[in-house]
Amino acid sequence: MADEQLFEDLPEQERPQAEVRGALRLRVPERSQIGMQVAALDDLISEDHPVRSVWAFVEGLDLSALHDVIKAREGQPGHPPAAPELMVALWLWATVDGVGSARQLDRLCRDHLVYRWLCGGVSMNYHSLSSFRTAHMAVLERLLTQGVASMVQAGLVSLDTLAQDGLRVRAGAGTSSFRRRARLDDLLIAAQTRVERLRAEVETDPAAGDRRQRAAKERGAREREARIVAAQQRMKELEAERERREKTNKKEVAKQKEPRASTTDADARVMKMADGGWRPAYNMQIISTPEHQVIVAVNIDTSGSDRGLARPGIETVHAEGYEPSNYLVDGGFTKNDDIEWAHAKDIKMWCPPGQTRHGTDPYAPKRDDGVGVADWRERMKGEEDKKGEALYRLRAEHECINAHARRMGLRQLSLRGKMKARIHLLWFAVARNMMRFFALSAQARAAA
Repeated sequence: MADEQLFEDLPEQERPQAEVRGALRLRVPERSQIGMQVAALDDLISEDHPVRSVWAFVEGLDLSALHDVIKAREGQPGHPPAAPELMVALWLWATVDGVGSARQLDRLCRDHLVYRWLCGGVSMNYHSLSSFRTAHMAVLERLLTQGVASMVQAGLVSLDTLAQDGLRVRAGAGTSSFRRRARLDDLLIAAQTRVERLRAEVETDPAAGDRRQRAAKERGAREREARIVAAQQRMKELEAERERREKTNKKEVAKQKEPRASTTDADARVMKMADGGWRPAYNMQIISTPEHQVIVAVNIDTSGSDRGLARPGIETVHAEGYEPSNYLVDGGFTKNDDIEWAHAKDIKMWCPPGQTRHGTDPYAPKRDDGVGVADWRERMKGEEDKKGEALYRLRAEHECINAHARRMGLRQLSLRGKMKARIHLLWFAVARNMMRFFALSAQARAAA
């Protein structure tokens, strides 16, 4: 009551009226509306899109070897396959785009505008894409060689100085697929028993549909048996290698566990990766011109160390007709026998020495040094030789290729086997050189 008497003489206050606002006006998708869009597929890709350069590059390749094996001819029955130029362009663009799966590429050919432009209305399926990818290793090797030769002829690259480095790529095999010899023998007996049982069931079962299913199971059992046999063969190689190492490093070998082989990818081997972990992998060797970052040759190795792989790399380069004067590798490749052999071929190997056990000077000459090793120690020791120091510094440029390999999908293989791993590496090398050709050509035009 006291409050009412206190404020009863105050004038009445008017409340501010809220502003009246209409309903929201938004642009929302209306997917059921019927509309007409008339446009050619070629008009949907800009004139300066990189995929046009890839298609022009493929059109300039000599793919006559791929055309010769096609059986679909005029006047002959059979469904026509996709043009080899299209298949090559799809896999080159997919490699640049970091796509490493045939199923994923098949989906992109239906859903992605750039891949649809490449297809130009030609239907695709992952079976054809996968088969084409792994069926033409000789053609890929020839394309790599011809591409390097054309860049040398055009004056874009020089092959006087080459560099080699290893890139460990995770294999498709799982860690749990590795088995020791006793377990492999048990698995082979079980697989053979299953194949015989399924074959007998297929022969005695009168139902056609069920017979087809059992035939598929039998085929899968036979494939598993073949993989186990391959693992046993690989086990023999690992045991022979272990016996050779026992002759020189008996104590070291005695500490190691019994060798194991994978039942899914017999060629894969557990290696120490860059992050310090141990995983099934392949050691991919890449040889390049470090100054221009063009890949000259590739190889696949299943050892976990780069030591001793410089000589096979140089032999591969010589087989292609290249004769470098300088060969740059890191310390993991250093081996006196390879340095001496390269010196006899008039090739200077540039690589840092390994750490000595007793902390002695690795550059100090030794009594059993040959001419090549003595020259190598002197070259690597002389810091006053600024020319040699600048030359070896080029080896770091090769690391850019490894970085691009990771970006372009060389992290884990979806293919199994050493041969298919090499094919995967060849696709990367051809695609990488294609992009370097575009870049170097543009630099040459700008300089001119």
